[in-house]
Amino acid sequence: MIFDTTPVSDAEGAILAHSTRAGPTKLKKGRILSDQDIALLQGYGVESVIAARLEDDDVHEDAAAVRIAEALSGETSAPGYALTAPFTGRVNLIADHDGVAVIDTAALDALNLVDEAVTVATVPAMEVVRPRQMIATVKIIPFAAPEPALAECAAIARAAAPLIRVAPFRAKSVGFIQTNLPDTKPSILDKTTRVLSDRMTLLGLTLADERRCAHEPGALAATVRAMDAAHRPDILLIAGASAITDRRDVIPAAIEAAGGAVDHFGMPVDPGNLLLFGRLGPAPVIGMPGCARSPKLNGFDWVLQRLAADIPVTKRDIMLMGAGGLLKEIETRPQPRSGPSTPEPTGQSEPRAQALLLAAGRSTRMGAQNKLTLDIDGRPMVRRVAEVLRDSRIAGLTVVTGHDAEAVTAALIGIDAAIVHNPDFAEGMSTSLKTGVGALLQAGDDFDAVLICLGDMPYLTTDDVNGVIAGFNPLEGRAICIPCHQGKRGNPILFDRALLGLLSQAEGDMGARRLIAEHEEVVCETRAGPGVLTDIDTPDALRAARENSGR
Repeated sequence: MIFDTTPVSDAEGAILAHSTRAGPTKLKKGRILSDQDIALLQGYGVESVIAARLEDDDVHEDAAAVRIAEALSGETSAPGYALTAPFTGRVNLIADHDGVAVIDTAALDALNLVDEAVTVATVPAMEVVRPRQMIATVKIIPFAAPEPALAECAAIARAAAPLIRVAPFRAKSVGFIQTNLPDTKPSILDKTTRVLSDRMTLLGLTLADERRCAHEPGALAATVRAMDAAHRPDILLIAGASAITDRRDVIPAAIEAAGGAVDHFGMPVDPGNLLLFGRLGPAPVIGMPGCARSPKLNGFDWVLQRLAADIPVTKRDIMLMGAGGLLKEIETRPQPRSGPSTPEPTGQSEPRAQALLLAAGRSTRMGAQNKLTLDIDGRPMVRRVAEVLRDSRIAGLTVVTGHDAEAVTAALIGIDAAIVHNPDFAEGMSTSLKTGVGALLQAGDDFDAVLICLGDMPYLTTDDVNGVIAGFNPLEGRAICIPCHQGKRGNPILFDRALLGLLSQAEGDMGARRLIAEHEEVVCETRAGPGVLTDIDTPDALRAARENSGR
């Protein structure tokens, strides 16, 4: 890649390395300069820019990031995550469901050692993840990556087959036995059952049977055999009235007497040192450490989480849990780990973007017909747009109706969307914005941003929408995201939730233009297809749309 100061006259097709101002217009970093950009820069006397040019063996940062991200799952058809649209050389992996992040750390290290241009960062291996949580991010550092490095990195990722996956929690039954001594209080056993039930709920496990018996090998072995005969639980858990201190103690002796085997005793995790792991037929058996009576995170959780996700646990696996295994609260730790046993995700989550589809206009330029209900390729125009939004990575859809509300609503039957009516639609688009924003805030849903979309854009694609969402990151100064095609800004536009108060102050048909102009410093432009520029306002435009349908 060539990176240097370039005369503007020779910069067409180059990638702008730094944001550059041409009079009132600011061309953003990363923009591929078009002939119109060159003319604009020259018109304001800009003679040179710092820019990058790709050479023959260079792959653009976005294409390179997608290539590596796709290779991470290997040939796995359902790795448990989805890829976001690329933006500034970054693709994020977003978890589809609850589960455990399984990561080949040796392969990951090998990939990151290939070339400084290609990086992959992940959550810790074997961490519990939740839906919409970011579990990994691929980032190409410069504007392009060399083809040989990409090929080597992709080969490493595919060979791991897969390098990253989310193992989903499976529906499993659990048998639970507690032993007691003469002075054991029933309230302690009851509390232990409640704590364990809470743990299991978060992991999708079901308590099939709970039994209690005396803390001595014969009674416990008989209880184990009886429970196994009655339920054949997928996992057997035993909490002793006294901690296990040796392989010949009550719990391991009872497991062996019942026909099971002890695989390992002890683990390099604190709290959780005195965990015992064994088998009864195909079912794993855990002799629980005393700390498992508490909801705080401990070594027992690390083992149970893997079993819940059908991840085999071996003696070696337990012995390798020492790195990061110091979970005990100590005075020198600034943030003691005192939370629940399966804490909320610690990493970044995918932004939750609520889509607001404006479908209230009178479409006066179309004549007597309501353009939103007119047919394009077998579907009403507004339905085409709603289906694109539905199939994208939005968190929810709200439609604002006004003119011809009944027909518009009928066109959306079967689409999972909230419908709100704007009685003041004749006063301009801003009234629909206020109605929609008010409905979102009143609903109280948890969301980070709002995507404002027009109902007359039938060529919009899910890639266009996902690209806008991928660009959003207010912490990095990208609080307003606008799709662009060949240097021209279009729709839909994504706004940070923090801007909704100002968005509600829009007047007339100006919509959000003034807000964008006043906050240009946080505007991010994403690359998109021509559909972001194409709306249908007139009979001629409708005729052209129908002629082009399917091309």
